[in-house]
Amino acid sequence: MVHGLIVGKFYPPHAGHHHLIDTAARACDEVTVVVAPSTVESIPLADRLVWLREVHAGSPHVRFVGIHDDLPIDYGSAEVWEAHCALFRAAVGDRPVDRVFSSEGYGDELARRFGAVHVPVDPARAAVPVSGTAVRADPVAAWPFLSPPVRGWFARRVVVVGAESTGTTTLARALATHLRLRGGVFAGTTWVEEYGRTLTSAKLADLAPDQGVVDLVWTREDFVTVAREQNAAEDAAARSGGPILVCDTDSLATAIWEERYLGSTSSAVRDAARKPALYLLTSDEGVPFEDDGMRDGEHLRAWMTGRFRAELAASGVPWIELTGPYRARLTAAVRACDALLAQGWNLASPLLPADAPRNVRGSC
Repeated sequence: MVHGLIVGKFYPPHAGHHHLIDTAARACDEVTVVVAPSTVESIPLADRLVWLREVHAGSPHVRFVGIHDDLPIDYGSAEVWEAHCALFRAAVGDRPVDRVFSSEGYGDELARRFGAVHVPVDPARAAVPVSGTAVRADPVAAWPFLSPPVRGWFARRVVVVGAESTGTTTLARALATHLRLRGGVFAGTTWVEEYGRTLTSAKLADLAPDQGVVDLVWTREDFVTVAREQNAAEDAAARSGGPILVCDTDSLATAIWEERYLGSTSSAVRDAARKPALYLLTSDEGVPFEDDGMRDGEHLRAWMTGRFRAELAASGVPWIELTGPYRARLTAAVRACDALLAQGWNLASPLLPADAPRNVRGSC
């Protein structure tokens, strides 16, 4: 039985890591992958483990073990080496290690300390030209090298909210189309439809022929369902789309709709709210009300716009209000998305050797 070992930060996991793991999986009867980030890093260890296990679910002989390693890095210090290896040995357990697979320069020494053979895998990054440093610096450029769960984490979620008949759906669809037409990694840009309309249609179908939207009865459970389904649809779309995911409403907006229909918001719906990267509020001013058979709140549009302003101001999430004619609103939305991308992701740097250059390159 050949036991292989891989140690890395996987910050974040990318195609180079998967190539490394697949190479070890083909060569060994058992592989232990030790995911060992420092606690200063921005992506939780638990998330990395979930992502790696999902991508490599077809290799049941590969196991992933997570530990935090906040020890200093000094490749010239035997004491520091031994301290790190003690953590790795605790993660591996009693099973002897026969081979160490690595794309890094420290692979030879790591293998020696485990009494194993070092198997270098694409150290020049020729087969898979990507590194963790490159991904953190520019996730958009590295998008083709990211797996669906990692894309879902990095995707910037832009949520369009607003009162009835203020153009939220039109704006969300148009914004996604505009981004998609840029091509490249943006060609997969999609938008998440409002689940509340889906549920409304289903409830209308259960009414008598002479009844309409004003006869609908809403319950707390209805809004919990909307929040849950909206979040699930958003998460699914983020995994398969581009760097920006456009959403027509979200669970925070669901709380405002619950207040509108039931007079207050339940904790269950409030607790379902997340924090996207950006909110776009469509103003009701200058937008005529159109009754499509599923709307009954023309008299409440100004009130709802005000409630959205108040909630967004308190959310801690950047937001802008879209006003004026349609073309001006779309232009403002596109500019806001571009500004969001220009900000980058601002991920914390991993722990590095004291003498490492600031632009050090690595795969971990």
